[in-house]
Amino acid sequence: MNFEPFVLSFKLAGITALILFFISLPLAWYLSQTRSKSKPFLEALTALPIVLPPSVLGFYILWALSYNSPVGAFFEEIFGVKLVFSFEGLVIASCFYSLPFMVQPLQNGFESINRNMLEASYIAGKSKVETIFKVALPNMKPALMTAIIVTFAHTVGEFGVVLMVGGSIPGETKVASVAIYEMVEIMDYTSAHIYSAIMVGISFVVLLSVYIFNARQTKRFGL
Repeated sequence: MNFEPFVLSFKLAGITALILFFISLPLAWYLSQTRSKSKPFLEALTALPIVLPPSVLGFYILWALSYNSPVGAFFEEIFGVKLVFSFEGLVIASCFYSLPFMVQPLQNGFESINRNMLEASYIAGKSKVETIFKVALPNMKPALMTAIIVTFAHTVGEFGVVLMVGGSIPGETKVASVAIYEMVEIMDYTSAHIYSAIMVGISFVVLLSVYIFNARQTKRFGL
């Protein structure tokens, strides 16, 4: 049995979760603290990948990363990197597709923190960055855990977007979900069952870990 698609899926999910954490942290903080009239617009824009069909999102990302677009042409001419049908393109596509799964839990976590704690941090002379990392994040571990793990799991389960942007290149863009699709196409149902069962098991363990962790945190702090 070839486990390469799973290794590639985990690699993609890990890199995506790491990138999205650092992108989403300031965005989630801003959305949780701002009273700007533009907040609903930004929240809707951030959540758009949840409601958009993967084919629509995949098409626009494919167009944006192609050589005919300014972005695709820039990367290929300056860095020699082709973003379409490459692992790098998959990472960019996954960051767009999984963005709300990182931003929303972090935003909810920031909003749940007692503002008096934040004000006390500012009065003590700490900057916003110090307040986020030394006060906010340690007091919202369930939200932080949920954001990272759900983003990772969601990226592992991607199909439509990664297929459109990356295709199915073995060792490069052929992730587990795409491998299952191809097995069904050639009617190799035995392998499809095995791969699918592994994906179900991984998804269940991931979600179970989140719920157990959150339950322990709730019990520990008496929330």
